Amino acid sequence: MTDFLDFQALARPTSPNTYLLAPSGFADEASPDAESPVFDCTQAELFSQVEALVASRKDWRLKALDAQAGRISFIAVTRFFRFKDDVDIAVLPAGDDADGSTLAIYSASRVGYSDLGANAKRVGEILTSLR
Repeated sequence: MTDFLDFQALARPTSPNTYLLAPSGFADEASPDAESPVFDCTQAELFSQVEALVASRKDWRLKALDAQAGRISFIAVTRFFRFKDDVDIAVLPAGDDADGSTLAIYSASRVGYSDLGANAKRVGEILTSLR
């Protein structure tokens, strides 16, 4: 298996150029920016949707994928300046609801101090596409 981000051990930088969405209790040490929603589908279905979304974007390049573990990571390239941002996603069960699923997303800029909200916007776009 490829090395994926360990959400439980995530140490975020002090710079405001990252965004973390996670279900309650999943990555609390990293202080998520928002709590992830619960989707009315299985983990496998949600993972397939995430995989299709990543594949459909010409400005996103797949780094690693493990469907069994529900993990995917990719590089997002910004439109104008061609900055590379790293995005890691974990598709997870939604508590006791066997049919529901959720996810954790961490989007981080590789360079610069501020991302001018690019990572938060990207995570929002992912959520909008999955709903």
